[in-house]
Amino acid sequence: MDIIIKDLSKAYGEKQVLHHFTACMENGKINCIMAPSGEGKTTLLRILSGLEKADSGCVEGMEGKKISMVFQENRLCENLNAIINVKMAGCKKFSKEQIKEELQAVGLGGSETQPVRELSGGMKRRISLVRALMASYDVLILDEPFKGLDEENKKRAMDYTKQKSKGKTVLLVTHDESEAGYMGGKRLYLKGQEKEGV
Repeated sequence: MDIIIKDLSKAYGEKQVLHHFTACMENGKINCIMAPSGEGKTTLLRILSGLEKADSGCVEGMEGKKISMVFQENRLCENLNAIINVKMAGCKKFSKEQIKEELQAVGLGGSETQPVRELSGGMKRRISLVRALMASYDVLILDEPFKGLDEENKKRAMDYTKQKSKGKTVLLVTHDESEAGYMGGKRLYLKGQEKEGV
């Protein structure tokens, strides 16, 4: 079932962040939500995930869906290592070796047992991504998941995300047209325009 957003509005005091936004996010596909910084992308994701309430409008198709999410902040336990951080996020069914393999797939081989606080921002970003993709979900919500990655690691992370989320509904926020083009799928602009990915 597609996710249907109807006439969604949200303001914080005098600042109108979303204004009568309507869109359809396709089931089982990657949907890239595009807008410049500060234009309501994160607010939209928070409404879709149930973390915020819209002032008006409604969302259909999220009822009863399991959500996995990469926030703008990594939200990792800094004193624990990468493997434990992944395991803690509903991934207990996976063995240490399985998690290690997934971390290696995004270029984190050799860093899996270091405390997260010792790792770079880009490494933490990739741990957050692996954690979200290994969790059980119906809808994957990604808020600028490739931010801060160099080109090689960004491509590796994008390929990993496409492979692991195949056939799932993905809501990917980015303001980078090249990322959206590489990931494919429908592009949704907060001003209401839509374009098919190439």
